[in-house]
Amino acid sequence: MKTLYSLLFVLISIVSCQSQNKSPELIASDAFSKRIESGNVQLVDVRTPKEYKEGHLKGAKNVHLYDQDFTDRINKLDKTKPIYVYCKAGGRSAEAVEIMQAQGFKNIIELKGGTDSWTETGLPLEQ
Repeated sequence: MKTLYSLLFVLISIVSCQSQNKSPELIASDAFSKRIESGNVQLVDVRTPKEYKEGHLKGAKNVHLYDQDFTDRINKLDKTKPIYVYCKAGGRSAEAVEIMQAQGFKNIIELKGGTDSWTETGLPLEQ
């Protein structure tokens, strides 16, 4: 019986810890656009500076995923507020999400399909 209670305690602990770590949201362009409409969000473009200059979402901050100081720059953002992240097609933003989660970010929203999906939906990029 004591073993059963110990096992039950461990299971409850695991479940409660998992519920505290919110999974990142992967959302389509239209929903992403609506959420960032106010402009008062932490919006991060993890593409190269060259890609960013060719066109980015309005209000986005360029923090290139493969720069050596990526983690340092990301850690300057507010971990208590939602962070919206995107790249060109979704691969780099998925990598960035993993890094952000490891750094303690809890509320991460990722653009599904990146800027490719964004422009295919007819949404504009800024230069």
